Amino acid sequence: MKKKKLLKAASPYIWLCPSILLMVIFILFPIFEVFRTSLSEVSRSGLIKGFAGLDNFAKVLKSASFGMVLKNTVVWTIVVVGLSTLIGFVLALVLNNEFRGRKIVRAIVVFPWATSLIIQASVWKFIIDGDYGTLNTLLMKLGIINKAVNWTPTPAVYFAWECWVGIFVTIPFVTFCVLSGLQSIDASYYEAATVDGAGFWQKLFRITLPLVKSSLTVSTVLNIIYVFNSFPIVWTITKGDPANRTDTLVTYLYKQAFYKGRTGEAAAISVIGFMILCICASVYMVVSLRKEEQDE
Repeated sequence: MKKKKLLKAASPYIWLCPSILLMVIFILFPIFEVFRTSLSEVSRSGLIKGFAGLDNFAKVLKSASFGMVLKNTVVWTIVVVGLSTLIGFVLALVLNNEFRGRKIVRAIVVFPWATSLIIQASVWKFIIDGDYGTLNTLLMKLGIINKAVNWTPTPAVYFAWECWVGIFVTIPFVTFCVLSGLQSIDASYYEAATVDGAGFWQKLFRITLPLVKSSLTVSTVLNIIYVFNSFPIVWTITKGDPANRTDTLVTYLYKQAFYKGRTGEAAAISVIGFMILCICASVYMVVSLRKEEQDE
C-alpha cells in the first residue's frame, strides 16, 4: 500500500520528467553555455582558453558600431510590434463581423504568417529592386511613373522597408490572437450596452479592450521576443549592410561570431540582448497585471 501511494504521488513528476529533460537540454544548457562563453577568452576556432571576466562586454560596448546597432534594434522592435499590434487589432475587429467571404479573407490574412520568413523577405527584396523589381514594372505599366525608381536610395530607407516587411508578416499573428479573444466575449454585453445607448467607441473602450487585454498582453510579449530576435528578414534583404547601418543585434552578433571569429564578443552581445528582453517583458507583464488588478 505504501509503495502504491508513493508511486501515485510521484507519477505526476515522472510524467513531467521528459519535458523537464528537454527544457534542460535545449533551453537551460544553451543559456548557460552562452553566459559561460561571454565570460571566457575564446580563440578564433571557438576553443575556450580561460576566464576573461567582463572583457568581452567591454569590447562590445566600446565598439563604434554597437550603439548604432542597438538603436536600430530598439527602433525595429518598437515600430514592428507597435504598428503590427495596431493594424492587427483593427483587422481582428473587422474579421469578427459576419460578412460574405469571411473565411477566404481569413485564409488570405494568415498566409504571410504561414509562409517562411526567408521566402517573404526574398519576395519583397525582388519587389522593391530598382532594376528589375515588380513594383517599378507595375507602376510603369499603369502609367504612374515613366522610368524606374530607386526605392532604396539610403540605408535609412532600406531599413524602413525591412520594418514594413516585419510588420507585414507579424500582423496575422496579432490578428488571430486578438480574434480569439473577441470571439470569447459574450454577445449579451454588447446587447446590454446597445440598450443603454452606448455607441461604437464606448463599446470599444468599455467592453472590447478590457476583455481582450489578456490576449493583447500575450501577443505583445511574444511579439517583442520574436521581433527582437528576428534574423531572416534583415539578413535576407540587406545582411546589415552598408557598414552595419541596417544591422540589428541578432545579425550583428552573427557577423561577429561567424564572419570575424569573435565568439566571445558575440556571446556577450547575445547576453545583452537576453537581459534587455527579460527586463522589457517583465516590466510589461508587471504593468499589465497591475492594471488588471486595479480594474478589478
